Amino acid sequence: MIHNAKGMKINILAWLAAAIMLLLALGTLGATQAAASSSYYGEIVASSLNVRDDAAKDAEVRGSVKKGDIVLVTKEFHGWLEIKRGSLEGWVAGYYVQKTDKRPGQTDTASSSKPANASKGSSSSKGSSSVVLVDALRIREGPSTDHKVTGMLYRGAPVSIRDSVHGWLQIVSGDERGWVSSQYIGEGSAVTSTLNVTQTSSSSGGTLRGKVIVIDPGHGGSDPGMVGTTYKTAEKTINLSTANYLKEQLQSLGAKVVMTRTKDDQKPELPRRVAISHEAGADAFISIHYNSSEKNNSGILTFFYSDRKDKPLAHAIERQLAGGIGLKSHGVAFGDYHVLRENRTPAVLLELGFLSNSRDEGIVKESDYQRKAARAIAKGLQNYFK
Repeated sequence: MIHNAKGMKINILAWLAAAIMLLLALGTLGATQAAASSSYYGEIVASSLNVRDDAAKDAEVRGSVKKGDIVLVTKEFHGWLEIKRGSLEGWVAGYYVQKTDKRPGQTDTASSSKPANASKGSSSSKGSSSVVLVDALRIREGPSTDHKVTGMLYRGAPVSIRDSVHGWLQIVSGDERGWVSSQYIGEGSAVTSTLNVTQTSSSSGGTLRGKVIVIDPGHGGSDPGMVGTTYKTAEKTINLSTANYLKEQLQSLGAKVVMTRTKDDQKPELPRRVAISHEAGADAFISIHYNSSEKNNSGILTFFYSDRKDKPLAHAIERQLAGGIGLKSHGVAFGDYHVLRENRTPAVLLELGFLSNSRDEGIVKESDYQRKAARAIAKGLQNYFK
C-alpha cells in the first residue's frame, strides 16, 4: 500500500513536470512567432550609422552600417531600433532607417544602382549631364559627409557636373547646388520622381526652400512630461524622436530647421524656446507634444493662440493630421501656452496622441506613426506657405 501510493505520487509529479515543460515550450514558440511577426526589413539612409549596445546615444558602439545596407529590425524603443545585419546586432537611431521590401544580399541602395564601372568612380565626366541613380540622395555643402546637408535629389533627377574631388561631385540640378557622392550618379534617363512626399516641388503644396522652421520638442532633461500608463513611454523622448523625423522631412523640402533642443537631457526654459524662435528669424514654430488625461481620451489636438497670427497655420497642419495617420484629429483649439502666447512667429502646439490611453500609446510609440505625423506636418507647412 505504501509502495503504490509512492508510485502514484511519482507518476503525478512526472506528469506535472511534463505539462509544465510543454507549456513553456508553447510559450517560447508563441513569443518567437510574435517577435517574428513584428520584425521587418529596413534600409539605412545615413551615410554611416553607428550600431550601439543599447538604445541610447552614449551607449558603446559595436560597429556600423552604411547607406543602402539592408537590416532586420527586431524591436523598437523610443525612436531607437534594434537591428541585425550578419553577425552585427545592436541599436540604431530609428529615423535613419526606412522600411523596405528588399532583403539582405538582394540589392542594397548603393550596390544595386551603380553602373558597371562605378568602382572606378562615376562614369560621368566634368561638364556632362547625368542622373541620380538612387531613391534619395543628400546634397552637401562640401565634398565629405562632414559637411552640412543642404538639400535632396531623387532617382532620375538630371544633374550637371561642375567639379570632382576624391569621389565627390559638385553638381547643379535645377535650383539645387552642392556636392554629392559620385557613386550614386551615372548615365540614365531623367525621370520625375514620385517616390516620396519629400519631393522638393509639388503641385499640391508650396516650396519650403528658404523657410526657417523652429521645431520645439517639449519637455526634456529632468522633466519627462507624461509617462505612458501602459508601455511607460517617456513623453520627452518621443517628442524628440518625432521632432527628428520632422527635421529630416523639412530639410529634404529645402527648409532650414532649428531645434530648441537636440538631446534627451536638455531642458531649455520656456522663454528660451521662444527666444530661439526670434533669434532664428523663424517663419514658423512647431511645438511637439503627446497628451495625457484622467479620462480615456484619444486622438490629436492642434493648438493656436492668435487668431490672426497662428490660426491659419494651425488649420493648414490639422487638415493634414486629420487625413488618416492613425489617430483621429479633434480639430484646432485655443491654447494659452507660453511658447504660443509670447511668440512673434506663427506658432502651433501639437498634441499627437494620449500616452494615458493604452491604444494611443501603442500606436504613437512606433516609428511608423511618428514618420506619418512628420510627413503630415511638413505637408501642412507646404500648404501654409503655398
